[in-house]
Amino acid sequence: MPETTLRDVADLAGVSPRTVSNVVNGYARVTDATREKVERAIAQLGYRPNVLARNLATGRSGQILVVVPYLDTAYFAELLQAIIPAARKVGYNVLVDQTDGDRAHEGDLIGRASRRFLFDGMIMSPLGLSQADLAVRDPDLPLVILGERTSDGTFDHVGIDDVAASTDAVRHLIDLGRRRIAAIGDQPYPTGEAAQLRTKGFHAAHAAAGLPVDESLIIGTARFNRIDGATAMATLLDRPDPPDAVFCYSDLVASGAVYTLLERGLRVPEDVAIIGYDDIEDGRYSHPTISTISPDKNAIAQLAVERLVMRIASSGGVPGVELRAGHRLIARQSTLGRAGAPGT
Repeated sequence: MPETTLRDVADLAGVSPRTVSNVVNGYARVTDATREKVERAIAQLGYRPNVLARNLATGRSGQILVVVPYLDTAYFAELLQAIIPAARKVGYNVLVDQTDGDRAHEGDLIGRASRRFLFDGMIMSPLGLSQADLAVRDPDLPLVILGERTSDGTFDHVGIDDVAASTDAVRHLIDLGRRRIAAIGDQPYPTGEAAQLRTKGFHAAHAAAGLPVDESLIIGTARFNRIDGATAMATLLDRPDPPDAVFCYSDLVASGAVYTLLERGLRVPEDVAIIGYDDIEDGRYSHPTISTISPDKNAIAQLAVERLVMRIASSGGVPGVELRAGHRLIARQSTLGRAGAPGT
């Protein structure tokens, strides 16, 4: 059986071969309707791009590097599960590196030394690097940054509106009648932008409701993990005036907080309501299920891959842009009790 060609796809979709190439390689913007026609034709014919031939012609490796702080963190694992098929769809293989938030290693990856590795571009969620560090990267490296940063025009950034999302989370607790609300996860140091934006949302929700903020109820953590959440919750409960609700800066933090509450014989949400952030799978099937802010991970992955492919294909000089994916609040049992849907 003869191999399906790019022209076969073009004929079936009723477009030019160049348009098919643009869709496959992400080299140019096409309308959603045209993209859908081409993708339907690709699926129907089972077309696979000749990646080797393309790479030989362009001098590229056909690989991109995705850099995350921790592979054992569910959010990054789920994000990778969205990025890999998005990259594969446009003919790129994905390499993965874990930095553990090490500033020196992250700096090496975005510096000129990284060119000795065989990849065409990088998607990075930095933890050790500050905004100033990102500004002095290798200017020839196609790079897209993930996480709660704001592009200063020197790099592309894909994320959600973190302040708005955090405001939504705290407003949910306020709307439920909670008035003594704590926050777990603040990180007031140069690389703690994610936490700082969530703290801004915490303050914004209180201000919008005309409620004062008790700054002593904002508890810092080194990481967004279970043990930090459990320890911080214990600190809050040891106070003479503990909170009646807690906004946790990740679902793992929320999971740790719930563990401490249940160990102390308290009820969630009757005594203390808990809301997390990230919408990881564990939170959907824990007991109680965790209310959360759900970032659109598929949109984040798609936007990041599309922008990186554009960067790889461009000759440089393209200003960095800020790209926003959506988010939604999912109310589950940790704030609504048994009325909260356990699996959504």
